[in-house]
Amino acid sequence: MRVVFMGTPDFAVGTLEAVCDAGYEVVGVVTQPDKAKGRSKEPVPTPVKAAALARGLTVFQPERIRNEQAVETVRQMKPDVIVVVAFGQIIPKEILELAPYGCLNVHASLLPAYRGAAPIQWAVLNGEEESGVTIMRMDEGLDTGDMITKKVVKLAEDETSGSLFERLSEEGAQLLVKTLSSVFDGTAVYEKQPEQSPTPYAGMIRKSMGQIDWNQSAVEIERLVRGMNPWPSAYTKLDGRTLKIWKAHVEKPEMTGDAGKIVRMDNKGLYVQTGLGILCVDELQLEGKKRMKTGDFLRGYVIRNNQL
Repeated sequence: MRVVFMGTPDFAVGTLEAVCDAGYEVVGVVTQPDKAKGRSKEPVPTPVKAAALARGLTVFQPERIRNEQAVETVRQMKPDVIVVVAFGQIIPKEILELAPYGCLNVHASLLPAYRGAAPIQWAVLNGEEESGVTIMRMDEGLDTGDMITKKVVKLAEDETSGSLFERLSEEGAQLLVKTLSSVFDGTAVYEKQPEQSPTPYAGMIRKSMGQIDWNQSAVEIERLVRGMNPWPSAYTKLDGRTLKIWKAHVEKPEMTGDAGKIVRMDNKGLYVQTGLGILCVDELQLEGKKRMKTGDFLRGYVIRNNQL
């Protein structure tokens, strides 16, 4: 079977490699254009492009996949199926209907919950006990296509967006390969997504969302710390400098007081009063410094203002 793969970030690399390792003929890889990064502004290939070139695959990087020429390029690849994993552009109807077996998408949530761009982060931010991946046949809606297979993943108490990203990337790759087999042999079952009630939507994450509001509860802020890890990170201000908080836990969840006030410091952490409860900061990073355990930080830094 001829497969065209469409994807861009690290999350998609595992699926591309799994499809190749399963013996399918990947006739083309479509990914976003290279982006300039760093001070040199040198163009850097997407993770999917780098992985594809390492395997000697043909790579196509359209500025806009909707352009007629881009659609024609994909058509000339003559795919039996198109696999889409976090491509990063809206795919037009012409491509959705191009392959006999359609476009199969690996989505990092248990649909219909968390349709949208950032399902992994929002699952952590909202304190979900489980997440997972869904393989669906794409249609013109936003993650509204027929579901084929799912894999449920339980979230750990200390789950971050980064750790869940890695777990779902691996699970999605394995599930996609299994699903391809059932699609090709005609045993796949397609289930329409229910629309009776609203489902959680996973909008894009913005850097500003990492700013901590100490009037929120300690539980909510602790989720923010995990949900914003590794990007954009949860942050506040300490003595006028940006302080990133990488790890924290909740203590005395019912205690009230002056939100944002540092109420205690010891060799284990920095204890901050929130709108409800105490948040103990376990790992942090002050602007211009490296990430470190809070106890190590406090041994070399004198806090001048105890109000965050």
